Amino acid sequence: MRRIFLVLILPVFLAACGAAEPVWAPDEAVQKALYRSGEPTSISLYTMVSNSTGKGEHSGLLINGAHRVMFDPAGTFGHSTVPERNDVHYGITPRVLEHYIDYHARETYHVVVQTVEVSPEIAALAMRVAQDYGAVPKAHCTNSITTVLGQIPGFQSIKHTWWPTRAMKDFGNLPGVQTQRIYDDSPDDRSDVAALANNG
Repeated sequence: MRRIFLVLILPVFLAACGAAEPVWAPDEAVQKALYRSGEPTSISLYTMVSNSTGKGEHSGLLINGAHRVMFDPAGTFGHSTVPERNDVHYGITPRVLEHYIDYHARETYHVVVQTVEVSPEIAALAMRVAQDYGAVPKAHCTNSITTVLGQIPGFQSIKHTWWPTRAMKDFGNLPGVQTQRIYDDSPDDRSDVAALANNG
C-alpha cells in the first residue's frame, strides 16, 4: 500500500519541485557583505516546524567559519543587504539572522536551531561544499542539506533524506549539539518582515 501511495504522489511532488533558479551576486557585493561573527566556528541546522502537526517544513544551514553564511536551499527569504549565490547568502549579521528567524517564526511555525561547534577546517569545508552545490530546485531543501552534511567529517551519521523532521532528529543526536526552539505569535502573513528586509 505504501509503495502504491508513493507512486501516486511522486508525479505531484516532482511537479512541485520545479527548476532551480541560479543566482550569482558579483564579487564586489559578496566581499563587501562578508560578516565575521567572532564566535566559535560552528554549523547550525535551522528547521521550520509546523505548530499544528509537529513536522518540519523547511531546512536551512548556518555555517559560521572565517565568515558566516546561510545555505537556505529553495527558500524564499531575502534581504537587501545580503548577496546570494545559488542559495548561499552572505553577510549574515546578527540583525540579518534575526530577520531570518522572524521571517519564519509565526503563529503557525516555530524554528528549531541545532548548533554543533566544529573546527575552522570543518567549517571551511562545509562552506565550500555548500557553495559548490549549485542552485536548488523547490522542495529539495533537506535533500540538498543532508547531501552537503554527508560530505563533512563528523556529520556522516545524518542520513540522506528529503524530510526536515528526519534531518532534525539525526542532527539532534550529534555529540555536543545545543538546541533552541524559537516561538513567535506573529500573524502568518510575514510580508511585513519581507518588506522591512527589502528596505534595508
